[in-house]
Amino acid sequence: MSVHQCVICMGSNHEREANLCFARERLTALFPNIRFATEEETEPVRLCCSSLFSNQVALFSAEVGEGQVRDALKMIEQAAGRCPADTQVGKICLDIDLLRFDGKVLKPDDWKRAYVAKGLKELNEYPIDI
Repeated sequence: MSVHQCVICMGSNHEREANLCFARERLTALFPNIRFATEEETEPVRLCCSSLFSNQVALFSAEVGEGQVRDALKMIEQAAGRCPADTQVGKICLDIDLLRFDGKVLKPDDWKRAYVAKGLKELNEYPIDI
């Protein structure tokens, strides 16, 4: 069975502490080898709201494919209360994005964010140039 290296970032601007804690618990249950960087507080990007975000980067390995990892992340978002209507008003209960799967960067814009680079460095995982 193949083992894939994954980098994710997650964020919340609504009940931030509780939602990121919930995400860490669920992610750890699915991917026991996951390592989390320190949370970072950031300004919203491309949203109509002014609520600050808490963001966090994490690394883990998975024995399932990219699609199954994405599906698991989306299920955690939904379990935390994320719904499309909230996004329209700038409320993000929980957003978890798969940034890199093995060597493939999937979210180039997010990959370039300062908190992602800082989190990767903290986890001794240096970003690849894209």
